[in-house]
Amino acid sequence: MATAVLVLNCGSSSVKYALIDPDSGHRHLVGLAERVGSPEVSVKATRGSDSYQVHPQDSSHAGVLTEVLREVSELPGVSVRAVGHRVVHGGEHFAASVLVDEGAVAAIKAVTSLAPLHNPANLTGIEAASAALPGVPQVAVFDTAFHQSMPPSSFRYAVPARWYREHGVRRYGFHGTSHRYVSEKAAELLGRPVEETCLVTAHLGNGCSAAAVKGGLSMDTSMGLTPLEGLVMGTRSGDIDPGVLPYVAEREGSDLSAVLAALNKDSGLLGLSELSNDMRTVSTAARQGSEAASLAIEVFCYRLAKYVAALTVPLGRLDALVFTGGIGENDAWVRSKTMALLGFLGIVEDEAANAEHGRASSGRVSRAGDTLALVVPTDEELVIARDTAALVPDEGRSSR
Repeated sequence: MATAVLVLNCGSSSVKYALIDPDSGHRHLVGLAERVGSPEVSVKATRGSDSYQVHPQDSSHAGVLTEVLREVSELPGVSVRAVGHRVVHGGEHFAASVLVDEGAVAAIKAVTSLAPLHNPANLTGIEAASAALPGVPQVAVFDTAFHQSMPPSSFRYAVPARWYREHGVRRYGFHGTSHRYVSEKAAELLGRPVEETCLVTAHLGNGCSAAAVKGGLSMDTSMGLTPLEGLVMGTRSGDIDPGVLPYVAEREGSDLSAVLAALNKDSGLLGLSELSNDMRTVSTAARQGSEAASLAIEVFCYRLAKYVAALTVPLGRLDALVFTGGIGENDAWVRSKTMALLGFLGIVEDEAANAEHGRASSGRVSRAGDTLALVVPTDEELVIARDTAALVPDEGRSSR
């Protein structure tokens, strides 16, 4: 019987899962539960060429996970070797993936206030997997771990030092598994050891972040204490003067919590375009003449280009700009507009290669030169599966 790693990514209202062979990357099973916690909850899964959908009676995270884990445990011919969990925030406790034990759970709980929407859901996944698959090892893989190599000059805020000492107020960064994966793949495409590369990686989706990766290590990144800092995103504002919060709260007769919620949920592409948080919808509207949608894209690309330029400072040089994530991999227009702003770094768009997303040019979407732009599809689930397998040697364990 084959063994595989079950990867669980429990979000605030979703559960993404996959049963993966960590060596080959083959997916025995892939699924996504959406609208978790609501009566409309549904689970869509694919096994081989078969796709199907189920509607759990219990819409809670625990209920959905019970359904998912039952399905996994009944899959013929494959047993679960270990479970790898995406955990959004590890604070300063974790610089690498770890086996889950009581100490790890306690440390994850200790930083829940830094990721109140995500860490509790991640912990629910750990608890549900422990109950459904007793004796099967579990591993926590942290979004923040990759960025623990940042020096203090990158991660410290210029705020009272006791805020850092007593409350952990610093920049942590996120999307670490994605930045790590695409930087390693980009090095392969460049034909160099990752230890000899200087890259800016841009993970662009509904959440967006950029990172300076030197020699395979994160030197700086755009996100901070929370995922709100940095680039313009689907519904998040990215960088903003903190003075906006009390200013708007006073004028709208609300409080800081309401303004912060608006910066997280009603801003970004959605806030600027007043149409959608989805770049595809915004791009269509812009091409049809919407000034608000056009502005949203201009701000998005300008902010991205500005961060790319800034992130070359800790690198000393730039070998390649790497686009990844749903927008980064699939939106040629966004890439084109961004590259047009970065000509001074030696990046010049190859229009034909960019139009086909670099598929026929080994990921390259710029003209051949000293500084390249690449498209590298991310695979965070495979990173989690491989980290998990590295910590749990295959000894023929079965989940049954």
